[in-house]
Amino acid sequence: MTIQQLHLFNGIGLAGLVIVAFLTRATAPRIAGALVGGVAFGVAALGIIALGEEVRWWHFAITWAPYYLTLMLIDIALPSAYVNLITWRIARRFGWRGLAVTAAAAALIGPPRDSWYMNRFPEWGAYGPGIAPVLAVSAIYVIMVVLGYAVMRLVAGPPREDRLARRPQDSG
Repeated sequence: MTIQQLHLFNGIGLAGLVIVAFLTRATAPRIAGALVGGVAFGVAALGIIALGEEVRWWHFAITWAPYYLTLMLIDIALPSAYVNLITWRIARRFGWRGLAVTAAAAALIGPPRDSWYMNRFPEWGAYGPGIAPVLAVSAIYVIMVVLGYAVMRLVAGPPREDRLARRPQDSG
């Protein structure tokens, strides 16, 4: 991935975050929590990418220079942040069961999505043979949902305490 592509994706990620924040009526603490959760996942993802390179589950065309890695971190954190805002709404509406279904859906959708990207843009890298890379990518998507939501909750508090959450007196 080139630096120009990373800048483009970061712009798209920022636009997506603004749109999702508006649509979910996110408060400032929730947006901050979503961003911190996105950064937490971004740091974890960069470590997982390095691990996958080491054990040959995949190879990505990544320059391991600080500027490039910073752009990659932002590129991972922004989409993760809007996923965090969506999981916030899911948790508010459906509780932990909704989060579990979301994590399972992400585990199923993630590998074909990433495989499509790698087939569409082979210059970005390639996956190794076998089931291990598929399972690793699936686990990465579960980590994104769980870690991102957990960190966001630590920063912004539980969804039931959200000012938009239903109160017992409202359900009458």
